[in-house]
Amino acid sequence: MSEVSSDLEKIQSFKGKYPRQLWHLFFSEMWERFSFYGMRGMLVVFMIGQLGYDKVEANLQYGASQSFVYAFTFIGGLLADKILGYRRSLYWGGLLMIIGSIVLAMDPKQFFFIGIGFNVVGTAFFKPNISSIVGRLYKDGDHRTDAGFSLFYAGVNLGAFIGGYLCVSIGQRELWAKYVPQGLEWNIAFGLAAIVMVISLLWFTRTQKTLGSIGNSPLVHLEKRKRNLYELLTYGGSVVLIPIVIVMVSQTVYTDWFMRIIGPASLLYLFYEMRNYNWEVNKKLVAALLFMIFSIFFWAFFEQSGGSLSIFADNNLTNNILGLELAPNGVNNSANSLFVIVFAAPLGILWLWMNKRKIEPNTIVKFGLAFLFLAAGFYIFFYTRAFVDANGVTSLGVFTFAWFVITLGELCLSPIGMSVMTKLSPYKLQAVVMGMWFLASAYGQYFAGLLGANIAAASGDASNSEAFLVYTEGYKQLALYGLIIGVLIILISPIMKKLMGGVK
Repeated sequence: MSEVSSDLEKIQSFKGKYPRQLWHLFFSEMWERFSFYGMRGMLVVFMIGQLGYDKVEANLQYGASQSFVYAFTFIGGLLADKILGYRRSLYWGGLLMIIGSIVLAMDPKQFFFIGIGFNVVGTAFFKPNISSIVGRLYKDGDHRTDAGFSLFYAGVNLGAFIGGYLCVSIGQRELWAKYVPQGLEWNIAFGLAAIVMVISLLWFTRTQKTLGSIGNSPLVHLEKRKRNLYELLTYGGSVVLIPIVIVMVSQTVYTDWFMRIIGPASLLYLFYEMRNYNWEVNKKLVAALLFMIFSIFFWAFFEQSGGSLSIFADNNLTNNILGLELAPNGVNNSANSLFVIVFAAPLGILWLWMNKRKIEPNTIVKFGLAFLFLAAGFYIFFYTRAFVDANGVTSLGVFTFAWFVITLGELCLSPIGMSVMTKLSPYKLQAVVMGMWFLASAYGQYFAGLLGANIAAASGDASNSEAFLVYTEGYKQLALYGLIIGVLIILISPIMKKLMGGVK
């Protein structure tokens, strides 16, 4: 057995529920997600309040920027698999995100799209590869994998909770207003994203010492000069890509064309790679593709959080929960993450408990349950009509409860989805498949922007109370579609089970 194989075997043969490396990755990802979700929560309200966008434009722009963030993770995963390795990809992506956040902190109005461009490309290198490292901590078929990804997902959401509430609340002067100089609130909010991203990279520097050979360059067999050339070309190419991304993100017409091309192109590449594997491997990849398609619909509904629900929170919610005065948009951006923090680990332990008793639902059924919870949550958004006043303002508490229900659905899909991508793909394609998983999220973000824009357009110049009825009617429709999709997934679970070939 080679030294590399022995090293990996030692890591994967851990005792207990979680490998110790997972805790280090937990904190590195936590700070990176603080940065990402902090900025994500600010986009729509910043564009409407500071850049003068109307609600339709803001929703479309939100969908465009977020879809590019996730779409480029496919490219980042591919380059990590073939050239950089997971570790160098993480460092490079983190560095670009820091630069983008600093640019935004300097002058968010003037440099808005420049900062977004750096963050799009940076996230593409960071996000898919840290998830792939988590997958490599487990042997194929280890039933503890789902629990590990659930815990990792709690780290994602701890960062999202803190960043999602702090950044937008500071930017809108609903938090620490007496400490933040007038006119600098958005600079400070964006600056926080840069600070925590530095912390994330410093933490990963410590983390990588425990990873053995996981995430090293895939080109170690090449001579150093040739390997360095490939890496330098990758770095240079990604820098050249940034101004192109800036143009495409700032003009949403390019988003439409990009989304028409990137999906089919990634499918063609995967089909090209599949020729190297037998049917037993390829049918698992087909199952992975079906999971990706289902996830598109899930995220198209879920990601109303940063679009139409952000506008709804700004205009149609009280600022009080159980006597606590809170920023409504801060709650909208962070409630989901708080519920994930609280329930991710217990749900992971529940899966382990059910597995021991051979009653754990399989991954397909979990996906179906995710849509049923999603449908119930959106129906509760509709049901806030029972608590609305004459001005179109309704209960923040009921709104928050809807997020609790939706979170249960997310926990049945997202961490399980990342886990099953690693289980269904061969090692040499894991980062690419993980990138395609996030590419599916990109399509979800894209359609989320279109859905939000349609709801905003329907409300037009209506009064606040009339707009409330339009928004809640739209959420009722999404609840119905979620219910239909959830039932459909459960019905086809026997077919999916055969394609998965024993993967649970």
